[in-house]
Amino acid sequence: MQLYELRVLRELGERGSVAAVAEALMVTPSAISQQLTSLQRGFRTPLTVRRGRRLELTEAGRALATAGTKVATAMADAASAVDNFLADPSEPVSVSAFHSAGLAWFAPLLEATCGTPSLRLSDEDVPRADFPALTLNHDIVIAHRLPHDDPWPPGRVVPTHLVSEPLDVAVARNHPLASRQSISTLDLASERWICVHDGFPLSQLLAPIAVRHGQPLDIAHRVNEFFVAATIIRTGQAVGLMPRHTMSAASLDGIVLLPLHDLPLAREIDALSRPEALHRVAVRRVLSTLVELARKPYAGP
Repeated sequence: MQLYELRVLRELGERGSVAAVAEALMVTPSAISQQLTSLQRGFRTPLTVRRGRRLELTEAGRALATAGTKVATAMADAASAVDNFLADPSEPVSVSAFHSAGLAWFAPLLEATCGTPSLRLSDEDVPRADFPALTLNHDIVIAHRLPHDDPWPPGRVVPTHLVSEPLDVAVARNHPLASRQSISTLDLASERWICVHDGFPLSQLLAPIAVRHGQPLDIAHRVNEFFVAATIIRTGQAVGLMPRHTMSAASLDGIVLLPLHDLPLAREIDALSRPEALHRVAVRRVLSTLVELARKPYAGP
């Protein structure tokens, strides 16, 4: 039993003939007859009866037509509820971000939206391949990748590019290299390193430095959280890669960021959403605000 079949039955009861229904619905009389035949297959009692040249509803047919009106009303109410949900700018929006992006943009995002829409924020740092799956639980997922990585899975998520962020070598303020304006990869040949775990976006970036050296790097520590890594780098016992813009000044206290002049490194930061999420006005509003925030230099707390 289809909604359109119920409509045809109701129209027959109100208009009085197959021809009149066909004209109203802009189809052929044969198409109307086919719809009525299809509907009849679902019931053991006749829904229509022929009286002379006219086709009329039986008592069962009239009862079904009345019920069909209620069904059509309920479907219209449901469609209206969906439309209102999609158009409501105050509907809650959930946003996930890896840690440094959350530090950079969560507070400004809350201030910029002023409670409309209501935000639900979550920090999620996962291997690059797992970022798209986070869109199952969040309307917007702030993710990062390397410029040479494969695109995010088309059709499954819609990426919105936020910013390209340079990555620098972080050293302690009392490190022998700290007074330089920039350094080369060869300056780092004897250093011990701190790096993120394998599989995470930045784990691949030490490989080209090792290639320049012609030998593996001495990776002493594996820490994903930049703010924890900063406390280790601050001791002078290791160096590491740090994002230039999304780290707060406080977390970099006692640390100097040095660009690599012979091997510029960067990551791409994107906002991922499922296609259906972007039909919501509230989600599009938050995404637009994120794009604006990403264009501004991050001052940090």
